[in-house]
Amino acid sequence: MDLKMMIDSLSEIGLTDEQKRTARKLYDMGQNAELIRYLKKCRCGLIDEMHESQRKVDRMDYLIRKAEKETV
Repeated sequence: MDLKMMIDSLSEIGLTDEQKRTARKLYDMGQNAELIRYLKKCRCGLIDEMHESQRKVDRMDYLIRKAEKETV
């Protein structure tokens, strides 16, 4: 795995600077199993954010439908 490519990918994904530093440290230390575990943990956080965004979209859809019904 090319380090620069990995770090660039983490930036594009939206991980924090601290998360990127931790991943880089694990990579530099050759702790691949720990790195994989850490990246999976970060992935779970991204999924949680995605679910929260979906809840917001669902709520917005509800408000739009409610407003449309009141307009009719």
